[in-house]
Amino acid sequence: MQVWAERCAGLDIHKKTVVACRIFPDADGHEVIEKRTFGTMTAELLDLADWLAECGCTHVAMESTGVYWRPVYNILEARESFDIYVVNAAHIKAVPGRKTDVRDAHWIADLMRYGLLKKSFVPAPEQRDIRELTRLRTKFVQERTSMINRVNKTLETANIKLSSVASEVHGVSGRAILAAMIGGQTDASTLAEMAKGRLRNKRVELEAALSGQFRGHHRVILSELLMQVDTLNESIDRLTQAIDTAMKEADGPFIQAVELLTTMPGVQRTAAEKILGEIGVDMNRFSSPRQLASLCRLAPGNNQSGGRNRSGKICQGSVPPRQAMLEIAMAAVKSKDTYPSSQYKRLAARLGKAKAIVAVAHSLLVAIYWMLKKMVPYRDLGGNYFTAGRETQIVRSLTKRLTHMGYYVSLEQIPAAA
Repeated sequence: MQVWAERCAGLDIHKKTVVACRIFPDADGHEVIEKRTFGTMTAELLDLADWLAECGCTHVAMESTGVYWRPVYNILEARESFDIYVVNAAHIKAVPGRKTDVRDAHWIADLMRYGLLKKSFVPAPEQRDIRELTRLRTKFVQERTSMINRVNKTLETANIKLSSVASEVHGVSGRAILAAMIGGQTDASTLAEMAKGRLRNKRVELEAALSGQFRGHHRVILSELLMQVDTLNESIDRLTQAIDTAMKEADGPFIQAVELLTTMPGVQRTAAEKILGEIGVDMNRFSSPRQLASLCRLAPGNNQSGGRNRSGKICQGSVPPRQAMLEIAMAAVKSKDTYPSSQYKRLAARLGKAKAIVAVAHSLLVAIYWMLKKMVPYRDLGGNYFTAGRETQIVRSLTKRLTHMGYYVSLEQIPAAA
């Protein structure tokens, strides 16, 4: 097998140690293999970088092991002489038997030497910062939703049916009522009078809903939950400001890209920031929209043997970008007279709702690819995209279906309005 990289190294990374194996030719051209174990403190990782540079190492490969590969990557990334490969652990699994950390490092180095490894997508440092911020904000939003659900559960156990009357329990009226209940107010009519806006028209229903068995332990639980909700709201606001600052300071038109993505149906600013934190703004990193769809796990899988397709199930992979696109798709299909909503209705009847949402997410991701590639706003194809130019065929098909059901069909076209 032909040698692809003469001077390379493989790293087997753990929480406390990094086992390194470097391969390079000596003065006579003979292969030299050296192995050494380093710690994961910053000073020890700098020694690792120096040790790899001693032999003129040009290619370094490592597994994407949890979060432990990140500090190693950050240290080696600063050395421009290294071409770093972060690879999927499932793609470099060695033959079973006699497994040790040293053998794993040697195996990775051998694969690197013969060019058998494929790089995983690792974004630039600025985008990694934005990604960490957006992912943390998403986690806090999920935790806030969990706390709000706990509030509703606590009210239900006290037979307080506030959510049955008020569409938003945590709105201005709802929070005022909850604060009064925590403060010791138990009179339902007094609580109902705190309603504001359109909710005041439901004061009779509200008084009935607020008549329950709200006891002392409910006040403690509700107070603690609302404090958690308020704390999470403050954290989300601070993270949103930090994301905006990071995008302004990043190397790339992130702010412009956010404005472009918000022209799509179903895409709010937070959703745009989330997907940009995952895929970035430089689409030249991807050879085609298919590669981007594969990264986001929105492309069908391949499982073929003997000329038969066994399955096209999507492979497991990075969850955040896929989740972000599915959320965008679920919001987009609710828009009226747009291509995503029309595509969803067309596919849901045949494939089911779950697969239809994935297909819409794939279509929107392809649109995002070209929008960022050319830096142009979204242009919708229209809700009649699948029927335009096919009116005669659709009429013939529907007429034939009614005839098979036992009906005589007589068609008369509605005259055009003057």
